[in-house]
Amino acid sequence: MKITFCGAAQTTTGSQHLIEVNGSRILLDCGLYQGRRDDSKDRNRHFFFDPASVDAVVLSHAHIDHSGNLPNLTSNGFTGNIYSTFATRDLCQIMLTDSARIQGQDTKWLNKRRAKRGEPEIEPIYTEKQAEECIRQFVNIGYERAIPIADGVTLTFIDAGHILGSAQVILDIVEKGEKKRLLFSGDVGRGNNELLRDPVDATDVDYLIMESTYGNREHELPTQANHLLRDILLKALEKKGKVIIPAFAVERTQQLIYVLHELTESGELPEVPIYVDSPLAVNATEIFRIHPECFNDDVYDFLFEKRNPFGFESLTMVRKVTESKKLNEVNEPCIIISASGMCEAGRILHHLRNNIEDARNTILFVGYCAQNTLGWKIRNKWEKVPILGDDFKVLADVEILDSFSGHADKSELIDYFKRMGGKKERVFLVHGEPEQSEVLRDTLQADHDGKVEVAVWRSTVEI
Repeated sequence: MKITFCGAAQTTTGSQHLIEVNGSRILLDCGLYQGRRDDSKDRNRHFFFDPASVDAVVLSHAHIDHSGNLPNLTSNGFTGNIYSTFATRDLCQIMLTDSARIQGQDTKWLNKRRAKRGEPEIEPIYTEKQAEECIRQFVNIGYERAIPIADGVTLTFIDAGHILGSAQVILDIVEKGEKKRLLFSGDVGRGNNELLRDPVDATDVDYLIMESTYGNREHELPTQANHLLRDILLKALEKKGKVIIPAFAVERTQQLIYVLHELTESGELPEVPIYVDSPLAVNATEIFRIHPECFNDDVYDFLFEKRNPFGFESLTMVRKVTESKKLNEVNEPCIIISASGMCEAGRILHHLRNNIEDARNTILFVGYCAQNTLGWKIRNKWEKVPILGDDFKVLADVEILDSFSGHADKSELIDYFKRMGGKKERVFLVHGEPEQSEVLRDTLQADHDGKVEVAVWRSTVEI
């Protein structure tokens, strides 16, 4: 068996890992790389392998850095099945189309500027039509339902507790008469999530491909720290400004809606207008309602015994562009939740352009931002940041609340590793910046007999 690390090795985006076994090629994830524009353009357009040579794709979850390049893969010759959970498929149906739409809009806007400079036009990586066609190749599997996907390879999904439908990928492999189990962690959730179930413990693992996003970082806060969100919002609203929250349209937005519902209902937060300005987030929220199998017991009971946990009086879901533009005219204190969480695309860019230079306003980050993204620059309080081609001063307050992070931190990753059964003969750390992965490697290796190594981009290992 060979493993080639085609993405999310020594970085946190663009997850792609190619497994070659028994004459078959199985791709784990097919995500978009998010970073510097020129690097992203090259990495995303050109695969390290021939898409037509891949026999199957196994998708851990729907986040764009794990699923976002699938339409490019299918439009360039991949004709096999894309295996995912039911919720992941439903989320991908809206997220991939949304990704294509955003690419089209951004490309059109950029081409206007390029034309003024006499530069040639650029094309989006894929179109909405190609995104829709990609969905036709999905095959859905429930958690803990084993299914053969290639010669000598059986797939099982177990819950990863990261986002709706997220899964750890188990491949039970028989090669040359020998049985081995490979586990791909996908992204590991923290547990004790406001909405989701805890990650399931894997057993009998021989080979492990494991994320290391926070391999050298401890979250400052536990997963449920609603009082701190309340305090930040009360302080921000006292300035009579807007609170702009860049948030991933899937999972983070729904967590925020649920917590804001609780805070408003309990009277801890005044009834200020709350806008979810992302068609994707609005659609994703509807998908959350139809997948109760992913919820923890509290939300599951709330949904069936009381009412919709993702809707309340002061909440407005914004779909139309005209309605989004009207938010620029709002002068009263309000909360605007908009995608994307890393501020790399979507309506959040326009809200930042219009509000980042006003000291009355607050920008609140509730999730991870990859290095060199706009969100990362604002989180690190650069004096000026580029937004859609122009530089803006960062005069608004910047707040960070990492209790909403969907990624396990260092201690939580170590606990996840220790709870996992099996020999774990070879461990490959992926989905982490070098410093994060290297520290986690050294920590795990100190208490583990098997070999722990940091995966190298474009490298191939043979087992």
